[in-house]
Amino acid sequence: MDITQRKQLAQKRDRRKPVLSNNLLRSLNWILLVVGSLFLLSPIWWMISTSLKPMEEIMQFPPTLLPQEWHWENYVHTWQAAPFTTYAVNTITITLICVVANVFVNAFIAYGFAKIPFPGKNILFTIVLSTMMIPGFVTLIPQYVLFAKLEWLNTYYPLVVPALFGSAFNIFLLRQFFRTIPNEMIEAAKMEGANHFYIWRKIALPLVKPALATVAIFSFNGAWNDFLGPLLYVNDESLYTLQIGLQVFKEQASTQWNYLMAGSLLVLLPVIILFFVFQKYFIKGANITGSSSFDK
Repeated sequence: MDITQRKQLAQKRDRRKPVLSNNLLRSLNWILLVVGSLFLLSPIWWMISTSLKPMEEIMQFPPTLLPQEWHWENYVHTWQAAPFTTYAVNTITITLICVVANVFVNAFIAYGFAKIPFPGKNILFTIVLSTMMIPGFVTLIPQYVLFAKLEWLNTYYPLVVPALFGSAFNIFLLRQFFRTIPNEMIEAAKMEGANHFYIWRKIALPLVKPALATVAIFSFNGAWNDFLGPLLYVNDESLYTLQIGLQVFKEQASTQWNYLMAGSLLVLLPVIILFFVFQKYFIKGANITGSSSFDK
């Protein structure tokens, strides 16, 4: 073998090394992701498994990973054991109002901060952002006193009206996306006679769909899983939400772990489905892009 052939073989070996190392790293990444996913999903699997077992099997030791007998009727019994249909209708009503209000109100405010010049805009935006540093428990008592004076206790007003006044984080998120829209596009629309409301509705909103989807998911998750709000302001059982109803059911069936897990899974299921359906938009929206946080 001459020197030229030896050099060619050495070059081929050098080329194979990066390919092998990349494949090895990719395989390790996949293994770590699979192991991590299984670890994180194990509580959900245990919830599903427990919800499908009879109580005798739940009390067995060592526990079984899979039910020996699949009792799907546990879900029917759970749903019929308490007025979960009423709780679900109440929760859906509150959640839909909060999602719609959060998306459009925050988008309207964020567009003003991003594209409409007015005196003191930066100062006002700084004040809005500073409200994120105030813990919610600090304003809990003043809000309760205010809603009590307005005679809104035992109604849904304390749960939905705050969504009409915007959220600092959602305003910041949407503002960053609105700022990515070229000002030339806004000016061109103005020259055609369009006002800011028309531009916001017809041009700006369609261009920030990922951010709107992110705000909708956050709002849905917050309203659907809200426990403290209904606990404070709602006393009538016919107005209970799923979270309060599940707590009441837990007190009634404290030893029926299969029914408790079935009820918890039914309450959790819409959030899981929503995330998987809008996962693409959520990942795009969570990537906060745009220019700096403050106008120069």
